[in-house]
Amino acid sequence: KHVKKIIRMDPPVTIITHPETGQEKNFTYDFSYDSFDSKAEGFASQETVWKDLGYIVLDNAWEGYNVTLFAYGQTGAGKSYSMTGGSDPASEGIMPRATREIFKRVSENKDPELTYKVEVSMLEVYMEKIHDLFDPKKGGSKGLKLRENPAIGVYVDGLEARLVNNYDEIANWMEIGISNRTKASTQMNADSSRAHTVLEVTLTQSRLKKGEKKAQVKVSKINLVDLAGSERLSKTGAKGKTMLEGQKINLSLTTLGRVINALASNSGAARKKILVPYRESKLTYLLKNSLGGNSKTIMIAAIAPSSVNYDETLGTLQYAARAKKIQNKAV
Repeated sequence: KHVKKIIRMDPPVTIITHPETGQEKNFTYDFSYDSFDSKAEGFASQETVWKDLGYIVLDNAWEGYNVTLFAYGQTGAGKSYSMTGGSDPASEGIMPRATREIFKRVSENKDPELTYKVEVSMLEVYMEKIHDLFDPKKGGSKGLKLRENPAIGVYVDGLEARLVNNYDEIANWMEIGISNRTKASTQMNADSSRAHTVLEVTLTQSRLKKGEKKAQVKVSKINLVDLAGSERLSKTGAKGKTMLEGQKINLSLTTLGRVINALASNSGAARKKILVPYRESKLTYLLKNSLGGNSKTIMIAAIAPSSVNYDETLGTLQYAARAKKIQNKAV
């Protein structure tokens, strides 16, 4: 009885009400989705979110840009649901919808000069170590190493991309990857992701004009990122190994917050640029290209509407408002 709903949406504005004082704070984003009650007017379904965000991601990729879509928020707020979805077709998340649409577009190609190649890789950042979710034993207990190349930016050394020819093949690999993710049960989430998961789809378009020997090639990397949820250990009831995992998750998300703050500040009018602490966590170093580099990036901030989560929800809304100020220069 002591729990009440403190979030309401007046798209594109999200309004949060303090449970005791009644004070309201407004945040304006590109979209504000209410997915709380499926019977309510203006309910935002998985289809709604996909149509607004998914098509933008793929349109940019087809033009040759790197694109990233990542979900951030408190544990149990619905990030993994938004990205991977539920078991029935209506509840499918962005990852399966995007990969199905990629092959739909490829199959509709009628241009004899144009050919497509689609490759997929999937990794997780667990306890500050990177593992290939298609082959978790690779890299041993220390995991895979991050490297940086001036031409392509940050990449994972030893992460293998699998060539896929149709949706069924990519769906099969995603199923393998998702089943290999590290999860645990906490008091707030029966199926809590204990690691940050990245699905990377590389789309290569080659155009070989008649009579020419060299093709024009456009390569786009599509990163779909499901971050582990920030969590208060007192609320999740995490103990032992699960508590240690939670501490590592919070460390990487705190660093991500500092990176977003620095990038937002550097995108403003301030003359003195702040050093961006990418290297302080594996997650932020991995996301360097997406956050401050050559990528068109969308962030989904998932929030819980309950009064008991006021502090975390307000924190997520402020986090997203700062992220919105970052200006990437994608080429």
